[in-house]
Amino acid sequence: MSDLTQLTLKGAVDGLKAKSFSSTELTKAFLSNIEAANPTLNAYVEVTADKAMDMAAASDARLAKGEGGVLEGAPLGIKDLFCTDGVQTTAGSNMLRGFVPPYESTVTANLWRDGAVMLGKLNMDEFAMGSSNETSAFGPVKNPWKSNTSNAELTPGGSSGGSAAAVAADLCLAATASDTGGSIRQPAAFTGTVGIKPTYGRASRFGMVAFASSLDQAGPIAKTVEDAALLLNSMCSFDPKDSTSLDVPTPDWTPFVGQSVKGLRIGVPSEYVVDGMPEEMSKIWADGIEWLKEAGCEIVHISLPHTKYALPTYYIVAPAEASSNLARYDGMRFGHRAETAANLSDLYETSRAEGFGKEVQRRLTIGAYVLSAGFYDAFYVKALKVRRRIAEDFDNVWGQVDAILTPSTPSAAFALGDKQIDPVKMYLNDVFTVTTNLAGLPGISVPAGVDAGGLPLGLQVIGKALDEATVFRVAGALEKAAAFTGKAGKWW
Repeated sequence: MSDLTQLTLKGAVDGLKAKSFSSTELTKAFLSNIEAANPTLNAYVEVTADKAMDMAAASDARLAKGEGGVLEGAPLGIKDLFCTDGVQTTAGSNMLRGFVPPYESTVTANLWRDGAVMLGKLNMDEFAMGSSNETSAFGPVKNPWKSNTSNAELTPGGSSGGSAAAVAADLCLAATASDTGGSIRQPAAFTGTVGIKPTYGRASRFGMVAFASSLDQAGPIAKTVEDAALLLNSMCSFDPKDSTSLDVPTPDWTPFVGQSVKGLRIGVPSEYVVDGMPEEMSKIWADGIEWLKEAGCEIVHISLPHTKYALPTYYIVAPAEASSNLARYDGMRFGHRAETAANLSDLYETSRAEGFGKEVQRRLTIGAYVLSAGFYDAFYVKALKVRRRIAEDFDNVWGQVDAILTPSTPSAAFALGDKQIDPVKMYLNDVFTVTTNLAGLPGISVPAGVDAGGLPLGLQVIGKALDEATVFRVAGALEKAAAFTGKAGKWW
């Protein structure tokens, strides 16, 4: 494995500007790693080697002139949810297999504007529906970590499992991801990486294949908090093509990483203690509280009373929105079309049955049910009211605290296949993350330690809307105190 691929994003960008190595050399090193590891890990669904080398050569030319953007020459992986001009985009589904967009998503356009290099498209749960990357039509991604007590292949989390696995295995410097109910933070926690979901509306959703429009948000997965801040700087922007995009400036968040947190008030919610949570997870949370105390923070015990309703609320709102968003994939307007059908209705039904996997079908069925006549008020409208109460819980505590500290996940990574037969057990993986999506708040996962099997565990920092700066300050303090140095072993 090349030493170049072990660089952080910041280290690589600085090295490129200093001409310590070229983007061509760096890109070749990553492509070599991908060639060696991807047949086992299955993190990439498409490797754009020729395009990457062309982009790297163009970056080297700009760097030679002393020009270039803030990410000039940095090779990145792109979750297969972001439309990329001329490169297949499938959202992990047979429904979109073969779809080559004639346009670029705003997030990826921002990255190319700043000089980044695209290594390829990363695997994901189908239409971002999943917590283990097992619903992908391209097969599951394998976590580059393994427990020292078992040889079982582990999930990297989902839906951004390909992004997290690629970063952890040094198959890219960093990666784009998306988060609807925890799909950035949970995979980051499972792979010992850093992942942040910014405030809803910070990053444009234009060119992102939609799951649940009021919940979806783009963000990065990276090796360090500083890398996450650097990449998020480029990903976020106001976009008139997205009606939910916030017309606010995007600050440079990197200076906030490493700033003192002395005097900050950190909330610890009692509702995030759940039955069956491993003792190691409770200990990591307690450690995080002590680290922030030692850094000068004041710990405030708070209550978010509607947290217990967050999961059922999410699993009504998200499928309802998915049912609406994915209605376009009918074999006539968009997506896979069945080769044989008796009539128009049969064409719709057969195309969708062939194109969508079981988990997507399950969620679309739930969504159609809760939106149907006679159930709309009983389920969907009630869920919207509870969602408002969940957001108000956060509003009510912001006068007392500046940020909130919780676990990222209820456990470390589990074995592939462990929870697939029981959808409810799978959905419980989102218990600590869905609240921030329902409330539109920023949340970051930082690796903080390991369990008895040597697998990474993460801590989550939740902040006020548009206050990513404080989130990065607290995350930086946790990262420094935890001094997490774990690295996925090269078992592949």
